[in-house]
Amino acid sequence: MSTTGLRAGRRRVPPRASAMIEALRGLGYTSGTALADIIDNSISAGAGVVDVTFGWAGQDSWVSVLDDGVGMDDAELESAMRLGDKNPIHDRETTDLGRFGLGLKTASFSQCRRLTVSSWKNAEESVLRWDLDLLAAGDDGGWDLLESAAPGSETRVNVERSTETGTLVVWEILDRLVPKSSTEQDFLELIDRVERHLAMVFHRYLDGSGQDLLISINGKRIAPWDPFLASHPATWTSPPVSIETAYGVIRLQGHVLPHKDKLRAKELEQAAGPDGWTAQQGFYVYRNQRLLLAGSWLGLGKGRSWTKEESFRLARIRLDIPNSADADWKIDIRKSTARPPVAIRERIARLAEDIRDRARKVFAHRGKPLRRTSGDEVGQAWLAEHFLGGIRYRVQREHPAVKAVLEDAGDLSAQVVAMLRVLEETIPVQRIWLDTAEATETPRTGFADQPSEEVSGVLAVMYRNLVLRKGMSPSAAKRQLALTEPFNLHLDLVERLPDLVPEYGDSPSC
Repeated sequence: MSTTGLRAGRRRVPPRASAMIEALRGLGYTSGTALADIIDNSISAGAGVVDVTFGWAGQDSWVSVLDDGVGMDDAELESAMRLGDKNPIHDRETTDLGRFGLGLKTASFSQCRRLTVSSWKNAEESVLRWDLDLLAAGDDGGWDLLESAAPGSETRVNVERSTETGTLVVWEILDRLVPKSSTEQDFLELIDRVERHLAMVFHRYLDGSGQDLLISINGKRIAPWDPFLASHPATWTSPPVSIETAYGVIRLQGHVLPHKDKLRAKELEQAAGPDGWTAQQGFYVYRNQRLLLAGSWLGLGKGRSWTKEESFRLARIRLDIPNSADADWKIDIRKSTARPPVAIRERIARLAEDIRDRARKVFAHRGKPLRRTSGDEVGQAWLAEHFLGGIRYRVQREHPAVKAVLEDAGDLSAQVVAMLRVLEETIPVQRIWLDTAEATETPRTGFADQPSEEVSGVLAVMYRNLVLRKGMSPSAAKRQLALTEPFNLHLDLVERLPDLVPEYGDSPSC
């Protein structure tokens, strides 16, 4: 049968509500990322105070988020409760933290089966509710948005309000947050995890550097967590870098955090972040001062993507993008992934390489300087020798301690050289690497934790050799020792060396 001349028909095939929403529950939100999405809406509504409440009641536990934002009338609330009401390709206000028009719903559905939202403005209050169990029980697969609170939930929705405008979001039937085997202790630990996450995501709001915001959990104010330890005197910070793009300005600034030796125990614990030192390294991507992605190398790297390694644990880079850049940066619904556009990857990677290199040096040298302020190079005892097959390590023959022994060895010089070669070929590189990775700590070097008397004893031998045997002046000998490993880390002891004035036939000591 010919179809020539027949008009093409069309069919409306809306998704079944229960099936669609159950599928959306699997987007991969955590409790922290879901609540952060709810608070995004509060910030976009101009809220200055957000109160998060966790109510423990076993399987009837609940969570609510109350803000003092501009609120919504009935039509606005219905729009907010509709899935996909706003087109993500449309322009948004520069301060808008949303994009897909799904955050309130998908974040909530990922954690609970009943979502109730109450909002009030202009002396008008509206309450709407999604109930996934009722949708699943329906025969027509319709999108039935319910009015008013569920029976028995009125006291959770009709809370005392001290502001003329605002919004309250209530989660109930917490099948994802409170599985059947959960205990009250599990619930308390969940609250702690959420607090750490929110302290990180909104730290630039909570510390007053952006829009003023106060977030509390069960009445306790959340303190901001600064990933960059910007106020610590031992933190190194790069000059800010701006990159002009077609969708706005991208801003970057690198930070190398202090070695643990320069941090007090409490500072060390706090700086580790919610997921620990190694996991928190990398880029911190912000949009409108809201943290989207915490600790990622964004797929950058030469040949293969950089991985998170202990040696780079001190490297953290702040990266700000405008909300007009979401598509180019591939920001997802959960605001948890980002990828830099090809056009600027190389510039971003160059900055990251520099920060990683600096962080590696601080980590390896325990935060000690490798150069003096004059810029003179420090003579190192070990050298890394790169060759086609990889890297090998060699004792620096020109190091004063090594050079002195070789020059005075006489007939034993061949044996000394052989000893050095054996040491070079048997360095336990793999053991050192494993110990460092497993203990998250570098081996102690540079006379670390050794009494100054021991350091002074070794230093005195070197000093006498340079002055009494090599004929150097005391000032020149001290200058060389100050530029020689490991004495460059003990300049106070070098400066206290006495001036030697040898007498004829004597062998003065220090």
